[in-house]
Amino acid sequence: MDLGLRDATAVVVGGGRGMGLATARCLADDGARVAVVGRTREAVDRAATDLRDRGSPEALGCVADISDEAQVRQLFADLGDRWDGELNILVNAVGPSVRGTFDDLSDDDWRRAVDEGVMGMVHCVRAALPMLRKAQWGRIVNFSAHSTQRQSVILPAYTAAKSMVTSISKNLSLLLARDEILVNVVSPGSIASDSLLGWAESVGVDGSDPYALMSAIDEHFGHPAHLPRAGFPDEIGSVVAFLVSRRNSYMTGADINVDGGSDFT
Repeated sequence: MDLGLRDATAVVVGGGRGMGLATARCLADDGARVAVVGRTREAVDRAATDLRDRGSPEALGCVADISDEAQVRQLFADLGDRWDGELNILVNAVGPSVRGTFDDLSDDDWRRAVDEGVMGMVHCVRAALPMLRKAQWGRIVNFSAHSTQRQSVILPAYTAAKSMVTSISKNLSLLLARDEILVNVVSPGSIASDSLLGWAESVGVDGSDPYALMSAIDEHFGHPAHLPRAGFPDEIGSVVAFLVSRRNSYMTGADINVDGGSDFT
C-alpha cells in the first residue's frame, strides 16, 4: 500500500536505535527524506548510513540534546534551510531513562524525567510548528507507554512523564486541528528494544526469544500480553508510518496501544 510518503520530509527524534530507528526505516522505505536525531554522533551516523543503504539517499543524522531548547531551535533552523522551511512529519520517540520505585527517587530524578521525557518533546514540537504549518500537510506522533494504563512500581517517574506526553498531545490535536495537522500518540507494550533486552539479560532471560521474554514479564511483573510473545520494534514502526502518512487523513487525538493485546479501556 502506497502511504504517500514519497519525498515527504520527516524528523524522527530518538531515531538512532530501537523503535525510533525502526520507524525511520519504515518512513525511508516508503520514500521519505528522513533526519534522525539523537545525542551521540556515532548512533545517528550509523542510523543515517543504514537508511541510505536501504535506498534513502538524503537520510541525515543530526546530533542534539533535546532538553536544550537552543540546540533544538538550531537543529530545526538548519533543517528548514535544507527543506525550504517545510516539514511534513515529526516523530518523538524519546523517553526518560529514570527508573526506581517512589521511595528511591530524588527530586533531581523527577526533574530529569520531565526534562528528558516531556520538555524535549515540547521543544521539538515548538520548533517544528512553523515548518509543519508551512507544508501542504503535517503529522505528529509522540511516543507514550502502556505503563500509563498498566502501572509498574519501578516506573512512577517515567510513567508520569509519559502521561504528560499523552495529555499534551491530545491538547495539540485540538489546537492544530484548525491547521489540519494530525497529532496522535502510540503506546508501545513489551517491545524487544534495547531497554527490555538489557533488563532480560540482567535477570538471565534469553532476549532473542520473544516468547521467553513475555514469560519473564509475566513472572516478574504480572503484566502479560494476550499474545504469548514480546513485540518487535518494526511492529511499532509500521503503525507509526501509517499514522504519519497521507493515508491517515482523519485520525487525530488518538492514543494507539501496540501491545499484543491487553485489558486497556
